[in-house]
Amino acid sequence: MVLKAGFCDLGFAKLDIDRQGRRGFSEVVYSVGKTRAQLKEIVHQFFKNNQDLLLTKLDKNTFLYLKKSFPKLRYNSLGRIGYVLNKKRPKRKGLVLVISAGTADIPVAEEAAATLEIMGSHLKRIYDVGVAGVHRLLRHMDLLKKARVIIVVAGMEGALASLVSGLVKSPVIAVPTSTGYGASFNGLSALLTMLNSCSPGVTVVNIDNGFGAGYFAHLINK
Repeated sequence: MVLKAGFCDLGFAKLDIDRQGRRGFSEVVYSVGKTRAQLKEIVHQFFKNNQDLLLTKLDKNTFLYLKKSFPKLRYNSLGRIGYVLNKKRPKRKGLVLVISAGTADIPVAEEAAATLEIMGSHLKRIYDVGVAGVHRLLRHMDLLKKARVIIVVAGMEGALASLVSGLVKSPVIAVPTSTGYGASFNGLSALLTMLNSCSPGVTVVNIDNGFGAGYFAHLINK
């Protein structure tokens, strides 16, 4: 391990230990593609440098492996996020809504929700209110109107984001998911629908990127 100006050089990874002071939250670790040994060393360095820790796309078995060495590590099993907060963060007063079109979209929605909670945003969840039964969404109009920012997570044709945006004045962050049958092309159909939204005020993150939506929503909220 070699310490450089602002980062920790592990050889296989260069940890941006200056990011928490620069951006307000530490570097977030994408777990896929890293070995357990690599993740263990990364987590160790985050602890050593008193950094908040957020591990995305972390499978449960790897979490259990890491928890043996780091008992403080916590886990959101639906969102597949491992985390440790070394410093308490003040709760933001602004409300963020996380909405899923279907139950199958909940894992991606939970990744967004867990990210928001870890970063200190106040949020509420509204799940399984897709356009196939739009009356389920409309009963939450009071919450929709109170939200400072709304995350909409949808697969299939991805129409829910445009619908929500047409009902509210707050910005909408659309998250396409890979949920759907063959012609959904693993989320490409939902992505294109969201990118082509006719309702102004919609921004779109990548397929299944709940973390990116949660992070961006928190920046707006704060």
